[in-house]
Amino acid sequence: MAIIRELRGFVPKFGENCFLAENAAVLGDVTMGDDCSIWYGAVLRGDVNTITLGNRVNVQDNASIHTLYKKSVTKIGNDVTIGHGAVVHGATIEDSCLIGINATILDNAVIGTGTIVAANSLVLSNAVLEPNSVYAGVPAKKVKDIAPEQREDIIDRIARDYITYASWYK
Repeated sequence: MAIIRELRGFVPKFGENCFLAENAAVLGDVTMGDDCSIWYGAVLRGDVNTITLGNRVNVQDNASIHTLYKKSVTKIGNDVTIGHGAVVHGATIEDSCLIGINATILDNAVIGTGTIVAANSLVLSNAVLEPNSVYAGVPAKKVKDIAPEQREDIIDRIARDYITYASWYK
């Protein structure tokens, strides 16, 4: 069973049909919507501020989500994929985004709707990434726009696929 822990008077809240891997940790002021999946070794640490996930968010293996005490919150929209080993720290990720494997998103950054942050990229604090774009590098820079059919083909498909994968574990 996943580690689910009240902290500082905050109890994590879960929507319907969520999957939490046995060694995932969800602590404190965390709220998630429906059909979310938190995979093996992932940590959502709402100890110092609020973490909110929309519907159909998948947080893949060994990813970490955290915030800064009294300075940032983490808000993740609907249909978002947080890739394996990624770190999201006090940032806003709008709907239908893909955060690549081992990417890092720092405090008060905003990832626009429909955006991909490539694997191993670093999004600096306070950066604002344009919607429907691909960003890559250290620090992350825009490399191209995403067409609507690419968004459906890549971002939205992965979010749907992870609902299926989670159903295999229930």
